[in-house]
Amino acid sequence: MNLPTVSEHKPSPETTPIPALSSPALANEAVRLENVGVRYRVADERIQSLKEYMIRWLQRRVQHRHFWALQDINLSIYRGETIGFIGHNGAGKSTMLKLVARVLRPTTGRVLVNGQVAPLLEFGAGFHPELTGRENVYLNGALLGFSRKEMAEKFNRIVDFAELWDFIDAPVRTYSSGMWTRLGFAVATDIQPDILIIDEVLSVGDEAFQRKSAARMQEFRQRGATILFVSHDMLTIEKMCHRAVWIDHAHIKAVGKVSDVVYAYRQSQPH
Repeated sequence: MNLPTVSEHKPSPETTPIPALSSPALANEAVRLENVGVRYRVADERIQSLKEYMIRWLQRRVQHRHFWALQDINLSIYRGETIGFIGHNGAGKSTMLKLVARVLRPTTGRVLVNGQVAPLLEFGAGFHPELTGRENVYLNGALLGFSRKEMAEKFNRIVDFAELWDFIDAPVRTYSSGMWTRLGFAVATDIQPDILIIDEVLSVGDEAFQRKSAARMQEFRQRGATILFVSHDMLTIEKMCHRAVWIDHAHIKAVGKVSDVVYAYRQSQPH
């Protein structure tokens, strides 16, 4: 079987890193990544606490190394497309989504984003555990650019969808992971963004909520929204996505028809 076509990736170390930005030149593209790389600097040894780190740093005993979480990434994502990202843990999938969500800035290359983005990243992102569910709804709305009045108009719909009226005035730290996820998904999807980013979190909810979330995502697809979706559930990827991207050790391994990319990924796994 022929593997899905992957475009050549050329390093661009001279490229000045810039934050994600909007551009009318994107035409039918919702997102474009050009020669993108993300490099992290980490301590060589496992350090247990900030105090230990500071002592070692003052003694000049901290040794660092650099590693690339993503490298030489070139990818266009089109308006109205649902695209699934697959790969092993640590391959760079979540880093890719954080770039589009403007949580991270690329070390090399640039990320162009055309439209309003609503990110639903890893479990717990964007919520303050000591605030109530109600307070977190308004806080998240403010972070997404909505006024208090606008969020008041959305509030009942959000809580209805999350099914959390009995707990909405309790601190979020008292929520189960499923409750936390339901509220985060309800906030992110009620604003009807141009681009919805979902990073694996839907697997935390119960089966009924997963069905409910899938139905809302289908509504987004029909409305023409762009969805970026990370999941280890290949059946969900095959059911929901127009294309798939396989990321392996910081590089795009394959991109194209979902069935082809999923097949290639499965064939690469140890049997």
